[in-house]
Amino acid sequence: MQFSKRTHTCGELRLSDLGKTVVLNGWVSDIRDLGKLIFVNIRDRFGVTQVTFTPELDSPYNLAKELGLEYVVSVSGKVQKRTSPNPSMPTGEIEILAEKIEILNSSETPPFVIEEDVKASEELRFRYRYLDMRRRRIADNLILRNRVYHIVHKYFEEKGFIEVETPILMKSTPEGARDYLVPSRIHKGKFYALPQSPQTYKQILMIGGIDRYVQICKCFRDEDLRADRQPEFTQIDLEMSFVDEKDVFNVVEGLICRVWKEIKNIELPQPFKIISYDEAISKYGSDKPDLRIKGISQIENITSLVKGSGFRVFDEIVNSGGVVACVNLVSKDVTRKLIDQLTLFVKEMKVGGLAYIKYEQDKVTSPLSKYIAEETLKKILAKSGSKSGDTVFILSGEKTKIFKTFGELRLKLAEMFNLTDNSTDCFLWVNDFPLFAFDEEESRFVAEHHPFTMPHSEDQNKLDSDNRNEIESIRALSYDLVCNGSEFGSGSIRIHKREIQEKVFRILNLGEKEQKEKFGFLLDAFRYGAPPHGGFALGFDRIVATLCGTKDIRETIAFPKTTSAVGLMDNCPSEVDEKQLRELGIKIIS
Repeated sequence: MQFSKRTHTCGELRLSDLGKTVVLNGWVSDIRDLGKLIFVNIRDRFGVTQVTFTPELDSPYNLAKELGLEYVVSVSGKVQKRTSPNPSMPTGEIEILAEKIEILNSSETPPFVIEEDVKASEELRFRYRYLDMRRRRIADNLILRNRVYHIVHKYFEEKGFIEVETPILMKSTPEGARDYLVPSRIHKGKFYALPQSPQTYKQILMIGGIDRYVQICKCFRDEDLRADRQPEFTQIDLEMSFVDEKDVFNVVEGLICRVWKEIKNIELPQPFKIISYDEAISKYGSDKPDLRIKGISQIENITSLVKGSGFRVFDEIVNSGGVVACVNLVSKDVTRKLIDQLTLFVKEMKVGGLAYIKYEQDKVTSPLSKYIAEETLKKILAKSGSKSGDTVFILSGEKTKIFKTFGELRLKLAEMFNLTDNSTDCFLWVNDFPLFAFDEEESRFVAEHHPFTMPHSEDQNKLDSDNRNEIESIRALSYDLVCNGSEFGSGSIRIHKREIQEKVFRILNLGEKEQKEKFGFLLDAFRYGAPPHGGFALGFDRIVATLCGTKDIRETIAFPKTTSAVGLMDNCPSEVDEKQLRELGIKIIS
């Protein structure tokens, strides 16, 4: 098909181009027929330009009357100054006086109007994703994503990293989320797995002497989805030999600062703040705290202040090993209705109740006044940093549950009173996570991060213990990067000695046979001089979503799945015919 090819995009013409004869290719995004004049907006991924058709030029004017929304056209004409400029359009000071128009393809009426303030449901947009991505916002998100790709590749090239592709079809080693399994036609009854991460492969690369590895890779997890999760996702995966935790921090921070500088022109302060897992939980009730929240204090443990107070509820909790803690809300009007809402909120989290102290003009008001001396209440106010006009909220119960509930309560209060500074991005490291967590349901230990994480050297002697408390106290050389209350990535210094790896597997209840079957290749590799090594994996989708100003990573992915893991556009997953199943030796039983 012969047609006039564009000389310019629909987003680049300005007053400096007046008088030029140009050709634009694109889609019809708006038509305004005023009788003697027809105004048509032509759109491509670069922007929108207005084209004017007049009756003096019969051929293009008559063709313009046949146009519909989303028709694909080629328009040629002269650039002229608009009599009524549109300041909301970058090209709003000029227009094209059409001399020729070619209709390259027609379009049926779209299922929704393609506009920035789209009214269509998410399901409809995902079904017609090729229409949705004609919107400026989606196109810009994909363009920004592309820019980040280039920054990442360039940064790691400068740092001497080698990009290595690891297999997509790998051995199934289910630890954590469920694997996506791929049946083998040749080896019936056997399966590959899609990688949840390239973890074991990148460790093998370190043993192979590829001392600085990086890859922007696809990972797959068969887990329940949310707005920030997809069955397939992208991560920036890296590993380095002969490094410690600080070396990994420096490389990752450097990348983040480079991206923020080039994309947002923001110089992030370095080094990023570092807090331990225990500190994060005890101060913020979360292992991914949002440090942008202002006007709410950190969690204060006031157990020692209320011990022996005579208040039965507190005394029973203290005597059973629980905690009493508080947070202070600064200078907000806390009504009875609000307290009832918050009480219901904490009860939904299986916490008995919410106590409070209001402090106004040296006067203490609290339902606890009936049971606890005013002197003790004032000590609580002092401990929490409370001043006149503030309100202190108090919870009591089992330590882990109380801290977690306060973490959620702080977020709830921040949302209610708009206390989060969204004008900035706040990064921090959380390190020294527990190596193991105890799964009460399965009555066994599981890896907090993954089973290849090196324990702290001073805790390694506890790997030989059978005492639950001792095992739970083992700290890992693991770390998360947190931004604005979201986990941006996770990593660790890895186990590089076979005997330590075998001890970890033992605690995870992996017998010798199962170790050999699942991880024999890695254990064997450790016998031949594995260097100390560590690495990190950054959630690429989440980074891009944050840069785009959205919490929903699906808005930054070209073809996302729904929260039920369905691709609405191409209707996957789908059934396959009986012949394919027979070839694979598979029979559907339910």
